[in-house]
Amino acid sequence: MTDRVPASGTVHWVGAGLSTGSGPAALCGTAGRVLLWHRTADRAADALAGLGLTGRAEPRALTPDALTAALAPGDVVVSMLPAPRHPGLLAACVRAGAHFACSSYVSPELLDQAEAARAAGLTVLTEAGLDPGVDHLFAHSLIGRARARIGAHTPASYRLTSYCGGVPAVPNDFRYRFSWAPLGVLNALRSPARHLQDGTQVTSVRPWEATRRIVLDGETFEAYPNRDSIPFIAQYDLPAAWTPRTFVRGTLRLEGWLKAWAPVFEELVAGDDERIAALAQRLAAAHPTTEADRDRVVLSVCLEVDTGEDRPWTGAYLLDVTGEAGESAMARCVSRPLALGVRHILDGSLPAGLHRAAGTAQRSDRWLAELADDGLPFTLSLGQ
Repeated sequence: MTDRVPASGTVHWVGAGLSTGSGPAALCGTAGRVLLWHRTADRAADALAGLGLTGRAEPRALTPDALTAALAPGDVVVSMLPAPRHPGLLAACVRAGAHFACSSYVSPELLDQAEAARAAGLTVLTEAGLDPGVDHLFAHSLIGRARARIGAHTPASYRLTSYCGGVPAVPNDFRYRFSWAPLGVLNALRSPARHLQDGTQVTSVRPWEATRRIVLDGETFEAYPNRDSIPFIAQYDLPAAWTPRTFVRGTLRLEGWLKAWAPVFEELVAGDDERIAALAQRLAAAHPTTEADRDRVVLSVCLEVDTGEDRPWTGAYLLDVTGEAGESAMARCVSRPLALGVRHILDGSLPAGLHRAAGTAQRSDRWLAELADDGLPFTLSLGQ
């Protein structure tokens, strides 16, 4: 087995977009050196000033050659760039002997590079933001608790639902606040969603048509499936003796979203790429985000395990965070878990190879305790 490359203590935070938040600040207290890479050195300096990190982190102008030249063995690169750029950045890390972290889903291209990183003794941390990220921690923690209570070899059926959404803190008529590019939001709705419902695999060509109402802490939301939930059954390593009845990962919206967005859905059904791009521009103009706006992030992960002999075992995590003047809720919930994962690369507790957030119940419980200490609030409710 290849020895893991020791962390040098230097962190390169690449990109300072909407999700950067207080992640770099959280690292400045533990890393020996933090560099923030942005389009220009001046923009990087302005971003650091906005984060209150002038003099604590170093601004750098981002070019591929400049970043590559700055990397040293054991450094950690945190990519806040668009997901398609991650494989190339990871390849540069492998050549330099640097570790890598991001909050994005694992693509086939990133997976190929991650194997080379493992062989080189490097840690690759992925899916370590909010969704994906904290949702994985919640799921692993609940599964571990249910396994300890019921037993991994006891036949049972289970339902696992995981819903996350960024919504306006103060509901508006549109029932939504754009926290990322409108075109990306629309294209996500155009992508089919696959999940398990009542023991049957279901593919929703138009995900919004599978929207249902759910109540969380007394408040009604609308939820719909997105992406492909099925591979996460294996990723979450549920006991083989347990049979999945419902397994869905999806998106939360405010009550009334389905009605408010009816004209948008009509255009999604009828429009081609050009019309959808034009629609995205109109929506951005009609629903601008202002400095006075505050966002809200809600994440709910619920597990119910039924052995058929007694009442089902139930457990649920709920995260509900509202943005503040200095930091949006989305930025906080993405950057803080990512920074925590980087700290575990720095302290050597994450071995070489690919990791999707914490990955086990024991490690997830540890990370959740640390996130709670860092000021990320959530609640855990347990039934039987």
